[in-house]
Amino acid sequence: MLSFLPSFILMPFSFSLFCLNLALCGSFVFLGGLCKLLLPFTAFHRALVYPMNFFYRFWALNNYLLIIIFNRVSWTIKGDAALDKNAWYLLIANHQSWLDIFILSHFARTRIPAPKYFLKNSLKKVPFVGMACWALDMPFMKRYSKSYLKKHPHLIGKDIATTKQSCEKFKNQPTTIINFVEGTRFTKEKHLRQKNNFKHLLTPKPSGIAFTVQAMGEQFDKVLLVSLIYPQNPGHIMKDTLQGKLKEVIIDIEQINRNELLQGDYNNDVNYKRNFHRWLTQLWHLSDIKINKYLTK
Repeated sequence: MLSFLPSFILMPFSFSLFCLNLALCGSFVFLGGLCKLLLPFTAFHRALVYPMNFFYRFWALNNYLLIIIFNRVSWTIKGDAALDKNAWYLLIANHQSWLDIFILSHFARTRIPAPKYFLKNSLKKVPFVGMACWALDMPFMKRYSKSYLKKHPHLIGKDIATTKQSCEKFKNQPTTIINFVEGTRFTKEKHLRQKNNFKHLLTPKPSGIAFTVQAMGEQFDKVLLVSLIYPQNPGHIMKDTLQGKLKEVIIDIEQINRNELLQGDYNNDVNYKRNFHRWLTQLWHLSDIKINKYLTK
């Protein structure tokens, strides 16, 4: 709608509105977080789930509206039939840009339960964002390196136990857990350094998703393998969006029925760990093939 404006006008204007949306919706969620701190009652916290998720979805809706206002963009969403907002999903996706979070939030807004991201414990200290994520019941993980655990063996298994405790609240509330299994955003430089067998993806990191599965695998109804593609924006995707240059967004979903690989002890069962690696690699090759087809049309 406003993509005809020059980039030097569009970029600061669109950036300001995205920030304003975050500040507005984040403030309401922040207030919810304060209420949770002041009134530590389980029933009250459960009642707050609905208004908190409303503001999260409102934030996602506003982001979508801003994207289409500033960009002449076409959308393709494939494979979303029969998704249920009352189910539990594990969503794994490739990661190319900060825009991915906006796109996945828009996708989830009317199709699946409000998504939860497993976050680094250090994000708790980020003003407003940390409180908002805590208010939205997003689990915070404190991961320990192998060298650290050797020096502090009493902490072995504590990260899993903490995450399981965080996930207890999801048993009564349909939830989508999102995991970017590459662990970082894709760049050509990172891809060249890895020298892997994928054309458009970085090597998946099984430990992160296995950590999630070990915490709450029995609750998931399906795994959603999501391939995010921006065919006409091979460079800095978020920057292109702010400048009104985003042309096309493709969201391709493969729905995978829950199986025995969502049950097991990744840390201590060698056979399970090997099979889990194989399963995830097969899914990643499937996503890589899909992305390649869209990019070579």
